[in-house]
Amino acid sequence: MSDDNKETAGPEGPREGGEPREGGARRERVLGTPSPAREKALLAEDDISAPAGVGEQLDEASMKRAERIVATLFMVAFAASVAFIAYFIGWSGRDGGMHGVVRARESNFWLGGTMALSFLAMAAGVTIWVRRLMTSKPIVQERHELAADEDTRAAFAQDFMEGAEDSGITKRPLLRRTLLLAAAPLGLAPLVLLRDLGPLPEKRLRHTYWGEAVKRAKSEGKKGVRLVVDGTHRPLRVSDFASPGSMITVLPEGVEEHVPEDEVLTQNAKAVTILINVPEDRFKPAKGRENWHINGIVAYSKVCTHVGCPAALYEQTTHHILCPCHQSTFDATDAAKVIFGPAARPLPQLPLSVEDGYIIATSDYHEPVGPSFWERG
Repeated sequence: MSDDNKETAGPEGPREGGEPREGGARRERVLGTPSPAREKALLAEDDISAPAGVGEQLDEASMKRAERIVATLFMVAFAASVAFIAYFIGWSGRDGGMHGVVRARESNFWLGGTMALSFLAMAAGVTIWVRRLMTSKPIVQERHELAADEDTRAAFAQDFMEGAEDSGITKRPLLRRTLLLAAAPLGLAPLVLLRDLGPLPEKRLRHTYWGEAVKRAKSEGKKGVRLVVDGTHRPLRVSDFASPGSMITVLPEGVEEHVPEDEVLTQNAKAVTILINVPEDRFKPAKGRENWHINGIVAYSKVCTHVGCPAALYEQTTHHILCPCHQSTFDATDAAKVIFGPAARPLPQLPLSVEDGYIIATSDYHEPVGPSFWERG
């Protein structure tokens, strides 16, 4: 390349003819390349995010208002926590505990609402404390090796004490006391929740409405209570269910008439039963249950003994009852014994008979329905 295409550049910039300027060294570069930007840099050497002292002085009147707001929020959090504990101890366990859909909905509303209010009020108070009562001076965090040396630990201790001083927790006793007051019930809440292990359900989980319905029917001179189709409440005759391989969901007759409206769903959920017509030549009744079926028509609880899902699928060719939640499989021809899946015991069987051509239940289930529970003994 010829000398005509070259320039020299010194500390004060290029100069034609290749002569360096005073105080500079002679350098050459090709025309068209960018010149070095000596007055600019990609990264600033000093922190210029804010002038020193900015944000370190706050208006005392505004801080007093913010302090009162924060203290009020902490008091709200305290009151909500106390309301949570008071409802849990004083009201949720009334009349035998939190049983039934309506009672569960009520307890979820009050327990969840009071606890949510407590957490939200405390979070809002802490947020306003940080935003309105603490200084906003710039903070620079540098990256260092993970292992902290003595100087770093000493600096941390100093920063911690400065932060405590800056937060005002040492010089604002109203905030400190209301914060501790709001946090105290939250620390006790987990201990109170241990009461969920009681009160014990006693015998309520061992029986269903079938027992009461049968007792009422026998008091009227009948052999048992009729089975009605779920949804239509139509009593079921033997002739209506004569096709092998059929399955239908049934309930005890008279639930709506004799049970309070807010308890109907609960009683139906425990008493729901599947009626299956198994070919009589394939059916193998369990010992002591030889008269619990009607020519192969057998009734089992629809509530899976694993975690309580509805075991509502039936394979006509294999005569298997399948729970869709975790694939527990029961053999309808052999007392609903478990043949696959995590269920630990067979589906309970309901004793059946016939009266005036109708299919009836002659007693309640002889064992608890649904998942096993530790009180079963």
